[in-house]
Amino acid sequence: MGITKRSSLLIFLLVFVSTLIHAKAYQSQFCGRRSTRCFGKYIKCPIECPNSETTDPKAKVCHIDCNKPICRAECRSRKPNCNAPGSGCYDPRFIGGDGRVFYFHGKSNQHFSLVSDSNLQINARFIGHRPAGRTRDYTWIQALGILFNSKTFSLEATKTPKWDNDLDYIKFTYNDGHVALAEGPLSTWYNEEKDVKVERVANKNSVMVTLKDVAEILVNVVPVTKEDDRIHNYQVPSDDCFAHLEVQFRFFALSPKVDGVLGRTYRLDFENPAKAGVAMPVVGGEDRYKTKSLLSHECGSCVFSQGSSFQKETTLQVMEHATLDCTKFSNGFGIVCRK
Repeated sequence: MGITKRSSLLIFLLVFVSTLIHAKAYQSQFCGRRSTRCFGKYIKCPIECPNSETTDPKAKVCHIDCNKPICRAECRSRKPNCNAPGSGCYDPRFIGGDGRVFYFHGKSNQHFSLVSDSNLQINARFIGHRPAGRTRDYTWIQALGILFNSKTFSLEATKTPKWDNDLDYIKFTYNDGHVALAEGPLSTWYNEEKDVKVERVANKNSVMVTLKDVAEILVNVVPVTKEDDRIHNYQVPSDDCFAHLEVQFRFFALSPKVDGVLGRTYRLDFENPAKAGVAMPVVGGEDRYKTKSLLSHECGSCVFSQGSSFQKETTLQVMEHATLDCTKFSNGFGIVCRK
């Protein structure tokens, strides 16, 4: 009889634990945005990543893309993937929405439009230097300036002569005011309207910025290491390790007229000027994309207009009703469509 009781208790515990694991593994998220393909559906998270949040910066989280043709969750890292569409890393190397790699060097201490759309402008400040005898600047992305409807937001890597892993080198501003964000994963800041969110995904130097219904931006702050310097012969000076940003963008609604160094690669009519087969295809256009400041929307190709929603509505109609053969890239960060 005692054995039977122990067996029953063991079976009960196994069933109970299994139920808890199952419940945890299949948490659901609701698609509440009406313009998306999966509106009104609950989508279960996979066993491999049951939660949408984690305190482990290396762990993947459950991600729901409510605009995908197949309403299914996926596991995704919350740090930039420098080898996926929508990224801008290194010197700087971009991967466009068409999945092709290109380099845009720009110039040190100048600002350039990465994305310019009717309701979104994302600029980058480049830093770097030109060693004696070189024909161009070595540059890195040091800061992002974002204009989102009538709001402004910026984040930047602070200058330091030497990198210390125990220190945080990222600074934020919102509408010209300083944003205080405590260190530690899951530390979060919202603006009053709750349409701008900044969340740390590690103790220091890694964040995710969410512009509601418009974009997600994954950001790392990293230095130019001695190994980088040795391999590429950057000749980094002793008083600056050129702390800079690794970024990856995910856009929810871009208009057919989107422009910018990176933004133009998401247009359906975009023809990549980078030569196929070239190891380091470099594209120009500094004069077209140069802005007056980090938070300026004025440039030769800029289309940003504060408060405008017409192009956004047009985009949603195009993506919803056009008959297209679309190939999605990893994690939904890029898309190519052909009629």
